[in-house]
Amino acid sequence: MAKRHYTSAISAAFGKFASKPFPSIIQHMINATYVKLMGLDMSEFRDPASYKTLNALFTRALEKAREIPQDPSALISGVDALVTDYGEITSGKAYQIKGMAYGIAELFGEHHRAAAEWVEGGAFMNFYLSPKDYHRYHMPMTLKIHSLTHIPGKLYPVNFPLLRNKKDLFIENERVVIECEDDKGRMHLLVLVGALNVGKMVVTFEPRIRTNSEIREPRHYTYEDLTLERGALFGWFEMGSTILHFAQKGAIVPQVAINQKVKFGDVIGHVR
Repeated sequence: MAKRHYTSAISAAFGKFASKPFPSIIQHMINATYVKLMGLDMSEFRDPASYKTLNALFTRALEKAREIPQDPSALISGVDALVTDYGEITSGKAYQIKGMAYGIAELFGEHHRAAAEWVEGGAFMNFYLSPKDYHRYHMPMTLKIHSLTHIPGKLYPVNFPLLRNKKDLFIENERVVIECEDDKGRMHLLVLVGALNVGKMVVTFEPRIRTNSEIREPRHYTYEDLTLERGALFGWFEMGSTILHFAQKGAIVPQVAINQKVKFGDVIGHVR
């Protein structure tokens, strides 16, 4: 078995700390300090002192559901995040940030080789969730889920210095690849990318996934009749990280800008 990378060990240790419930007065201090240091906007959430662990604060649920646009062709942001790049998939390449291309076949892994060909000429969008963001992720459009692959890897930070300077950052990091189809039969892939201090990536429809664990080989799961509606919750990061959306040519028209801040429910394009 391959030796565990130091980034995974650090993240596991932090995850244990974040999941430990401390005595109330200490936990209140931890939570309050985190809110202040990171500049969390808690206006849509419970009082910070009510969360029993730091992890519960990280993965906090909205107290009031956000409105989803009535227009069925509206493509929404499934997360609160920063758009770090977007564009066209060309010659099997996408970009982790401008000037840093990588191969999507390597990102998707062996179980999704055909999908890498199907999305050629299509669109990609990258969404970075910072530690202060709402950490839950929702469906950007209604999609039928065909398969999912958990690909173990390292847990390098996905911040701007590494996005700009570390080649194949997304490929080296642990990730979850979800292969989907829209109601017109066009292919989409949603890729959850792990990062330093992300103890877990949770996918609500697949409880067998155990990220940042002793698992060293990809694990693949398929589904016969699983459709998630636009806006549906499908999991969360235990800390900040990145979600990538890849779509077959002609399926979506992104309407975003690099370094644009988006929130779950915002219109970020339309579905053709």
